Amino acid sequence: MSVRRFWASLSTFALAAVATLGVAGSAVAADSVAAGGYVALGDSYSSGVGAGDYLPDSGDCRRSANAYPQLWAAANSPTSFAFVACSGATTSSVASGQLGVLDASTSLVSVTAGGNDVGFADVMQDCVLGSEATCISSVDAAVAKMNSSLPGSLDSLYAGIRAGAPSAQVVVLGYPRFYQLSGSCVAGLTEAERAAINDASDVLNGVLAKRAADAGFAFSSVVDEFTGHELCSGDPWLHSVTVPVQNSYHPTAAGQSGGYLPAFRSAA
Repeated sequence: MSVRRFWASLSTFALAAVATLGVAGSAVAADSVAAGGYVALGDSYSSGVGAGDYLPDSGDCRRSANAYPQLWAAANSPTSFAFVACSGATTSSVASGQLGVLDASTSLVSVTAGGNDVGFADVMQDCVLGSEATCISSVDAAVAKMNSSLPGSLDSLYAGIRAGAPSAQVVVLGYPRFYQLSGSCVAGLTEAERAAINDASDVLNGVLAKRAADAGFAFSSVVDEFTGHELCSGDPWLHSVTVPVQNSYHPTAAGQSGGYLPAFRSAA
């Protein structure tokens, strides 16, 4: 397919770098949360890959001044703010490398994790460069991981968060659907591939919501906020395959401020 070959020329090396993907309990009032410390954990959707203006000391973690944790902290002035989300993080690397900043004074925690555990980068590479059958098979394999190994990994991470911050309000945020179906795209994936990727996002969000609820955490979906702003819409808040390559399939600055920030604010 000529369109697929065109994409391949742009994205053969790009998608190898996209391995950065990077409730029980009621929400507490923002002024109450601000009385303590806020800790932002997670992967590239929390660090702000794709949103630009990366903080000089964040290195390859690519923490953005336009990311929702930074925006929330600027608006609410918590007594302390630890922004440790990092591009490429998995549930295990969040657990091993980010939880040290939690303590008894932490009153609010946000986290995105799980997309990299199920092979986000590999799925998108298969879909962009392979056949429709290859794409859908790769999506199906990721969904199988969501239903098998991911729940236990999330349970372990969430237990670590609770142990580190026993009194904190914890907000788990989900992931957007990537595509507006029957939209404006005239190149790239087939409609069946786009639908399969969206369906997988729904499964992932369902797993996150269930494990968050069982841990006593809040879950906040971003699907509603991104509806009308997916790829193939007239006003996307997500990058498609692009340069710089690490931005591919990540929210823009508008996706952070218009999508993730209000979703987080509604739960925090």
